[in-house]
Amino acid sequence: MTLTPETVMTIGTRALEVTLLLAAPLLLVALVLGLVVGVFQAATQINEMTLSFIPKLLGLAATMVIAGPWMLKVLIGYTRELFQSIPGLIG
Repeated sequence: MTLTPETVMTIGTRALEVTLLLAAPLLLVALVLGLVVGVFQAATQINEMTLSFIPKLLGLAATMVIAGPWMLKVLIGYTRELFQSIPGLIG
């Protein structure tokens, strides 16, 4: 396998897939918590900016604790796969 435009596109596509896979849990948690806090603020008419920041911060920290090992495993697997393909790409 040599470094053709198709190979570069495959590597780039795989990198974007891994990026989306790693970002999805954090983005989904932030989206859900933002929506819940927004509904709570609308229902109680409390318009404090820091009220939405603290739950998101705690939710993202909890998500990192829960999904962090999986995210690290995915990232290490992709990096290992990429490094192992280097000799085939230049040879």
